[in-house]
Amino acid sequence: MLRNPPQAAYAKDLERELRLHIRGEVRFDNGSRALYATDASNYRQVPIGVVIPLDAEDVIETVSIARRFGAPILARGGGTSLAGQCCNAAIVMDMSKYMHHIVELDPARKFARVQPGIVLDDVRNAANEHDLTFAPDPATHNHCTLGGMIGNNSCGVHSIMGGRTLENVDELDILLYDGSRLRVGATSDAELERIINEGGRRGEIYAGLKRIRDRYADLIRTRYPKIPRRVSGYSLDQLLPENNFHVARALVGTESTCVLVLEARLRLVHWPPVRSLLVLGYPDIFTGADQIPEILQHQPIALEGIDEVLVNDMKKKKLHPENLDLLPDGNGWLIVEFGGESKEDADSQAERLMQDLRGMKVVPAMKLYDDPYQENLVWKIRESGLGATARVPGEPETWEGWEDSAVSPEHVGDYLREFRKLLDRYHYKGALYGHLGQGCLHTRINFDLVTANGVRTFRSFIEEASDLVLK
Repeated sequence: MLRNPPQAAYAKDLERELRLHIRGEVRFDNGSRALYATDASNYRQVPIGVVIPLDAEDVIETVSIARRFGAPILARGGGTSLAGQCCNAAIVMDMSKYMHHIVELDPARKFARVQPGIVLDDVRNAANEHDLTFAPDPATHNHCTLGGMIGNNSCGVHSIMGGRTLENVDELDILLYDGSRLRVGATSDAELERIINEGGRRGEIYAGLKRIRDRYADLIRTRYPKIPRRVSGYSLDQLLPENNFHVARALVGTESTCVLVLEARLRLVHWPPVRSLLVLGYPDIFTGADQIPEILQHQPIALEGIDEVLVNDMKKKKLHPENLDLLPDGNGWLIVEFGGESKEDADSQAERLMQDLRGMKVVPAMKLYDDPYQENLVWKIRESGLGATARVPGEPETWEGWEDSAVSPEHVGDYLREFRKLLDRYHYKGALYGHLGQGCLHTRINFDLVTANGVRTFRSFIEEASDLVLK
């Protein structure tokens, strides 16, 4: 039976008001609330109700009504978040059904304006026709939405080529809980002073942001980690003068805690028309990770890693069994992709890396693919990571809970070794894979989240693992 959240005392009145004023869909039935009660994480928060807005005016009206009742709000993307960001005891808004259009695509100036509910692949497919792309591409690219990606500062396989979502957002059309609607982006010093002097709500907000920046600028510069996969916390560094007081980028990753996104202007980057795939096999994933700095010098457009645990899980689940034969010998693999204007260009980049690797102390097994079909099969191995490690026959249940930990790429080998030792000490098991070229690790671990002692052990592990990342 669904437990009602504390706000249920006014849920009926809230539902009635929304139905009177919203042209989209209002869903307060138990079935809909259950569907939106969780995401890809271990968390569950039953929403007060769900709104499927037809357009920006519906979003504005929803927030206005929620404000009158003091109800919290949450804009939900594809529901793929692993830390509970897509669920809350709130009015949940799902933009993906109606607000999913490309408003403008300008290949010459390399930008696209999109609604928040559009799925990433729809943007990429349209941009690809002009040899352009939106660089961040999580494994969920065929169903994650741009609004969700902006909410959690998504990355992905090709972030190594074009950066995080943050670096690829130029401007946002935003709505505040108080009903204010602003268009925000980069701000010059002169423009910042003008906005503050003009007063009003925008001036008040910008003045407040400037006070935060000025007070904490030195600490932000000193303490914010200089790693390519820093996606947690508020991006206050984007308010620094050297980053052009970029309010839009400072809002990327804030997960509906500050604003709702009504529209976004995205930066598009060149998408090499031809790619070559090189897979390297190592005695273990740690040895492969040690060579990441040298591989990065060759400027691949993707650098992923998988270990033997992931491959063995795939075998047990009979998941893409024919694909696994494509991997070179080893117990840990790096998947390296190069982009070029021609096949000869892309292959020559891969061959130069292979030549350099032959001079290394540890020489990996190497396989350079020349069949796009086979290359696609190899990528399916990597993209199957989450599914392959969930509910493996004969193995304990595995859970999220230590996802997307990230360190500087030159330290990945040491991090993975110490992390595996930590797993062993807690008698935990988990596959190690992810965007290793950017120092980002994925894993599902057989936590005991059912017993009190298991939860205590889980907490102790998380604290030690956090210390390890900080180290």
